[in-house]
Amino acid sequence: MINRLLVFSFFFVFCIFLFVSESSEQEIASNLQKSIELVGTKTAWLDGLDGQGMKIGVIDTGIDYNHPDLLGYGPSGKVAGGYDYVNSAEKPLDTNGHGTEVAGIISGDGNFTGIVPKAKLFSYKVSSTGEAVSSDYIVKAIEQATKDGVNVINISLGINKTNDEIDNAIDASVKKGVVVVVAAGNSGPQQNTIGSPGKDSDAITVGATYNNLTSSLVATFEVGKNQYQVLPMVGVKNLQGPIQSKIVYGGYGRVEDLQNLDVKNSILLEERGSDIKGQKVYFAEKEKNAADFGARALVVFNNESGIFFGELIEPNKTAGYAPRIPVISMSGEDGLKLKSMLTADTIGSIDMFYHPDFMAAFSSEGPVSPFYIKPDLVAPGVFVNSTTLGGKYNITSGTSFAAPHVAGAAAILLQKHPSLSPAEVASLLVTTTDPVTDAYGHLFPISAAGSGRLNITRALESNMIITPHGMVFNLSFDNQSQTKSLYLKTLDGSAVPQLQASFSSNESSLSFGYTQYNDILNVKISTSAKREGTYDGFLTLSDAKTNYRIPIVIHVTRGTLLVEQKNGTLYFSLDYPDNWSYAKVSLIDSGNGQVSTTSITPTQPSSLPAYEKGQYWILAQITNSNKTDEAYQTVLVNETAQKSILDFQDIGIPQKQIAIISGIIIMIFIVGLAASRKKN
Repeated sequence: MINRLLVFSFFFVFCIFLFVSESSEQEIASNLQKSIELVGTKTAWLDGLDGQGMKIGVIDTGIDYNHPDLLGYGPSGKVAGGYDYVNSAEKPLDTNGHGTEVAGIISGDGNFTGIVPKAKLFSYKVSSTGEAVSSDYIVKAIEQATKDGVNVINISLGINKTNDEIDNAIDASVKKGVVVVVAAGNSGPQQNTIGSPGKDSDAITVGATYNNLTSSLVATFEVGKNQYQVLPMVGVKNLQGPIQSKIVYGGYGRVEDLQNLDVKNSILLEERGSDIKGQKVYFAEKEKNAADFGARALVVFNNESGIFFGELIEPNKTAGYAPRIPVISMSGEDGLKLKSMLTADTIGSIDMFYHPDFMAAFSSEGPVSPFYIKPDLVAPGVFVNSTTLGGKYNITSGTSFAAPHVAGAAAILLQKHPSLSPAEVASLLVTTTDPVTDAYGHLFPISAAGSGRLNITRALESNMIITPHGMVFNLSFDNQSQTKSLYLKTLDGSAVPQLQASFSSNESSLSFGYTQYNDILNVKISTSAKREGTYDGFLTLSDAKTNYRIPIVIHVTRGTLLVEQKNGTLYFSLDYPDNWSYAKVSLIDSGNGQVSTTSITPTQPSSLPAYEKGQYWILAQITNSNKTDEAYQTVLVNETAQKSILDFQDIGIPQKQIAIISGIIIMIFIVGLAASRKKN
């Protein structure tokens, strides 16, 4: 599993601030070409797929339609329409730059070329700053874009919490055939940091990876069988090959720390800062001293918990300074542990190389629900080039600029296959991604990278739609296997071929089996161990032309949530290996997100009505003497319950509260009746 602190620190400041600068048009064109090649857009252009006839709504800070690459507002312009919700008397002209950068990536057409240069844009201005965003404006913009007949909506802003109104607006738009693409957010790398609209199950949620520019530098540090998570400091360069040498502890890297040590040709291990109060020992000073004494590389570990981001600068003293040896940083915990195990013959190996398919530090992560996967996929979002205000160009970073890559890709697929539904577009994009790995080649968690990095070439070459495009299995100590179905459809209408399937996971106790009957592929996941946890897996399906990657999340819980259906009512009970006293049960309609709740005890089961047909998610939060545990279940409801004239469940009041309300009403009635009799 990736060290979360590594991802958090990895060139965050470097990505967001240090290298965000204006560039010449020549530089922009050169850099954009690399980004376009990375996601495979050239394949679409060669096939004549440039967005002609597509309408894309951009819900953002507006668009600078005076920019030569986005020129014109109105039916004959690049920006064909839209609305300014900030100032209804104005046209949706961008004064911030964010929306113009997003728009350029999607459909710039001039010196800068976006993913679909011939598409029409619709600008819905919901913020002037990109920071203060009204959820009400976002809802109205989604509704208006849907009325305007756009094919794709891109939302590269949002809020860091759940907003039912936004999510409901997206769901309604998707049901009307609009593909909605949203940015995951920039609150990573901590988990559970995706809010609305990124958490919506019907939206295509996009996280950010590095670009294939030479800024995507990563590092490895291995000692024996241990692989440490490390960061290259800003200012160092890639290596032509690994550096392998003995490791020597060099204190704080001052001259007096090194002068009595044999550090020539060594990898120096040093601590950040100094042991003298008020003394500053800059990273550049540590590097210079290490190089002067003949070290080949320097590892600086933190003087507090966690890893850190370092820059090789030394104020007022380094006008002509340039680092001579590679320098990396590591966490305080790892550094102290390595220091304690050093011997005279401890050998380490350091390498530095460019690795574009690496998760960006800031990219928000899931999970947002135990029942579906977010983000769906990732795209380049670091050092992305685009149009900006005043006819200029800019290099910028954020998931805001990863999402428009996917919005443009969705438009390409719709141009080629106009009858695709939003779910089918999502399937083609998500199942044809490339893997995203850390510096050691380990896959990033699904909660960070979804299925992987956008690959338009593979999406266009595929002939198979696989739904759903991600799967969640709920296993337990008493129910150690589950079978779920994937539904297959060919784009050209030919018979679905027999597919080859394989499964890989980060949990060795999981096993896999499958059977295919024409256009249905049944997938069985089993566990041989009673080991609770949440695990990642990938199902790979292959036809004669394409490999399809389906992300799978597997929950293994201690308890088993039992559900029986009768006349549209769901009856709940629980098998649990330990003593438990109470469980809250939430019934979630996956179609509209409505939640109803009840409670169960070891001696008292309970039930809830289901008023709509479709898939329901069920969460049990179990209280025992030691902790709160969870169990999950998914059911398909084909027979619905009948609503009563006054149904408290329909307005979201749980049964326990219903009983309390009923008791209060009865007491009021009795008191009122007694008072009436006394008066008479």
